[in-house]
Amino acid sequence: MRIAVMGLGSWGTAFSMVLADAGNDVTIWGRDAGLVATVNDEHVNPRFHPGIAIPASVHATTEASQALTEAELVVFAVPAQSLRGNLEAWRREIPQRAVMLSLMKGLEARTLARMSEVIVDVTSTSPECVAVLSGPNLAGEIALRQPAASVIASSSSETAELIQSACQTAYFRPYTNADVVGVELGGVVKNVIALATGIAEGMRFGDNSKAAIITRGLAEMTRLGQAMGASPMTFMGLAGIGDLVATCSSPLSRNRTFGENLGKGLSVAEVEARSMQTAEGVRSSAAVLALARGHDVDMPIAEHVAGVIEQGRSPRDMVSSLMSRVAKPEW
Repeated sequence: MRIAVMGLGSWGTAFSMVLADAGNDVTIWGRDAGLVATVNDEHVNPRFHPGIAIPASVHATTEASQALTEAELVVFAVPAQSLRGNLEAWRREIPQRAVMLSLMKGLEARTLARMSEVIVDVTSTSPECVAVLSGPNLAGEIALRQPAASVIASSSSETAELIQSACQTAYFRPYTNADVVGVELGGVVKNVIALATGIAEGMRFGDNSKAAIITRGLAEMTRLGQAMGASPMTFMGLAGIGDLVATCSSPLSRNRTFGENLGKGLSVAEVEARSMQTAEGVRSSAAVLALARGHDVDMPIAEHVAGVIEQGRSPRDMVSSLMSRVAKPEW
């Protein structure tokens, strides 16, 4: 299959390796001409995966039209807040019959739209031609070809199965799911919960604290998903608890790491200045809270994380406020 991967970051690069290992013809687009040249000449992405070989069948380009020409599958792996602008520049180059896949785990801050909704809105394609991929997708591990599983969700089983067959390898096992809303929301909300878990780590809290955040975060994620029409079973799977545990627990998680630095006393601006990669939870926290309020869903962890990110509340005040909430039954 001829595949275009739009984004030469950590996850876009790792997924291009999966696709190439599965036998596809892959062209990856990136803005940085120097990095593109290194990928083509040395078959490595030293910025995000130093020392890990990229298959010679992966070609890189700075020209979006070159990547998109005759592509049967177009994979989007750019920061969530830049997707709309990029799509507006690319939409005339995307082949009409191409299937599109989102790897992004964020909400558009201005519209609260999920990434699949942005793709449909800008490209005017049918929702049946769009899919999303989520799950425990720590790019560094996948680039090392360590065993991993993920979920591909689409309203069309044909689309989901097409992409499933295009990325199944000896180390990457994709499942299909029809619950697009649930799979996307799981990927979004887990980043916000990972920020909270990272804050707890940065404040030197123990495993009890972090386990409580993960568990109650799952409850928040599930409540919001059900209010928006998602299946609660989705949150018991790879795109829910699976991705949540990986993102909240691993030092490879950019959102957890961002939260950890906040917990150590750095400001949001200071952490952003140190970060090479986008922590989607930072830009999506306010949007998640707005969705929750719009659907009358109680999400105290998300609310307090948004307070730290958007209002400059201190992590210590966040913890104190969460722990002093009115006592209630678990269910």
